[in-house]
Order: sequence, then structure tokens, then C-alpha cells
Amino acid sequence: MKTKASSAADRFLTYLSPTSPHPLAIEVDKAEGLYIWDTAGKRYMDLVSGIAVCNLGHRHPAVIKALENQLGKYLHVMPYGELIQGPQVDLAERLAEILPEGLECSYLVNSGAEAIEAALKLAKRATGRTKLVACHRSYHGSTHGALSVTGNERKKYHVRPLLPDVHFMRFNVHQDLTIIDEDTAGVVIEPIQGDAGVRIPEVSYMKALRERCDEVGALLIMDEIQTGMGRTGAMFAFEHFGIQPDILCLAKALGGGMPIGAFIASQELMQLWTHDPMLGHITTFGGHPVNCAAALATVNVLRESDLICFVEEKGALFESLLTHLAIKEIRRKGLMMAVEFASPEIVQQVVTRCLEKGVITFWFLSDPVSFRLQPPLIITEEEIREACGIIMDCCQDLDK
Repeated sequence: MKTKASSAADRFLTYLSPTSPHPLAIEVDKAEGLYIWDTAGKRYMDLVSGIAVCNLGHRHPAVIKALENQLGKYLHVMPYGELIQGPQVDLAERLAEILPEGLECSYLVNSGAEAIEAALKLAKRATGRTKLVACHRSYHGSTHGALSVTGNERKKYHVRPLLPDVHFMRFNVHQDLTIIDEDTAGVVIEPIQGDAGVRIPEVSYMKALRERCDEVGALLIMDEIQTGMGRTGAMFAFEHFGIQPDILCLAKALGGGMPIGAFIASQELMQLWTHDPMLGHITTFGGHPVNCAAALATVNVLRESDLICFVEEKGALFESLLTHLAIKEIRRKGLMMAVEFASPEIVQQVVTRCLEKGVITFWFLSDPVSFRLQPPLIITEEEIREACGIIMDCCQDLDK
């Protein structure tokens, strides 16, 4: 007879599949704005926004209202693409309004990984080619296709074989752009590498990348799953570089805390799903009406408020306050930040001490000597100063 687990922590470890040996294991009671509370009443400042998801903070009033309104109407009614559902149409129309020409047609999916999977398929279908090019140290998701174009070998070697004909270039290295050739279907790239530790490319590199794709007829797929929705001080990070992709992938913060993804391209490209074969990409729950309602509310708040206008200013304040000899470098664009130390052991100590003192920071998948800061865009100057004071106290503990 099985012994029944008793505490919430025991049940968490017994009945849910683990992802690491050492989860944060905060037993969440509620979340609001910048803060998460555990069941013992301890309050935590969430400086990672649920890993770049809660750009508006937890339970933003506009998102909650949109959810409540849609819950009173209908939930799932039919797989994506068959019935006309107002929340889907409204969201897609709003995205078309805020994106440049050539990015006017959305396909709504469930997650960032699914958006990447579909974008890879679309590039192959549109070009008739098989070669894909991605970047070393990139991260695009954990499904087989997304993992195939992820530049982290430690995450891949146990699950091979993956997609064939995938080639990698060094991020922000001009000479590697020659890897993109007439056999290339698509190039998938983060405009700012997130899980590599916030690596920001030169404008000249991004322009040369766009020119190279045009020259050889490859489609440029931009992964804005982490960088989109105001995180970097622009609605979309590609705006910083004066270029635009052929296919744009969104997720994470798009849903305001609800699960949704999207890949967006031209009407011409998206028509390819309708024939040879029909239903070229399908999803049962993609574009779920409740999640679309939340996403529309999120986009509207970001467009109609001044939140994005202050992102760079808030990020600069963080950078100015985080000064300690143990900090080797801060890499930042807006409120997307990596704080680098001398070793993974120091990062572990600082992250652990911050958690003890009620501040949630987190690691990067491909940069063990840095930790991430991606606070909600709603964070105030007072909260920034408080959070940085705690982080600096934790750094001072390293001297003891």
C-alpha cells in the first residue's frame, strides 16, 4: 500500500514531475502586482516576472476584467481556425495594427515552443528548402524542433536524433552570416539572446543579417518570446535595430499571465497552410478565447499607457544601484538584465540569499555565471531601490 504524502512540499515532489533537483519550492498562496506571498504569509518581490511572463505584474486589473467578461460567454468551442471567435479576431486585428506591413496575419497557438515549431515548418514550406540556421547559445524551447535550433548541447545530447540540416552561427559575428546560403529555408534568431545571459547585438550585425536573408531568399524568423511586449523599452525588440522579420514569434508576456503564443507573418505566407495539404498546421487549444481576451487586454494596456516609455529609465536605475566589487558586468536593454559574477557558486549564493530575504531572482540556462533580473514593467522607483538594497546586502554577505 502506498504511503500518502502529507505536506504540500511532499505532494509537490511526489505527484509532479520534477525539472531540477533544487526547485525554489515556494508554496504560493497569492500574487498581486510585483509580489508573491507564500502560505506562511511571507512576501516576495518577483524580479523575474515568472520568467518574462508577467510584464504587467500579477493579476493586472485589466487582464482580470477581460478574463471575467469572457468566462461569462464561452470557453473552448472548436479547434482553431473553424469558428469565428471574437477574442481571436480582436487580438489578431490589434496585433496587425501595431506591427509593420508584412506582419499582418496571426496564427494563435499555445506557447512559444509551438510558435517556433510552426515557424520552422512555414519557412520550409514557403521556400522548398530544408536547411535551418540558428545561433550558438540560443534558446527556442524544449520540443524536438525548437530544441533542434537551440544552441545548448547539454540540453540536447540525451534526446538525439533531432532535426537534420540545422547549422549554427556565432551570434553577432558578421563573418558567420555566410553560413546562410541559397539552401537555407529559415534563420531563427533572438533579437537579444535571453538565456545566454542578455547578449545584445550590434545594429550593423542585425542589418547585415536581414540583408543576407534577402540576398539568398531565406526567411528571417525572430524569436521575441522573451523580448517582446515592452520588455526592452520598445513593444518589440526588433524595433531597436531598424529591421523586421518575415516571421515573428511571440508568447510569454503576450498573455498577461495566461498561456498563449503566436507566430505572425504576411497573408501570402499564411495562406500556405490552406492547401497541399489543407490544415498544414493545426492546434486544438490554440487561440483559446479566454487567453485571447487576456492577451488583448495586455496589448491594450501596453499601447494605451506610458509603461513602455519608462522601461529604459527604470532599467538604468537598477544598473546604477547595483554596484559591488563582486559584480563583473551588467548587460541590459530596458528591464531585461543579466548580472554577472566571477563564478556559478557566487551566483548560487546570491540567488539563495535573495530568496531568503524575499526577493526572487533566477538563473540563465546557458550562462551560469550570471543571474537574471526581469521585473514587471509596473515596478516603481521606490520598489527598485528597495530591491537593489536587498541584492546589495546579499552581495555584502559574500565578503563575510
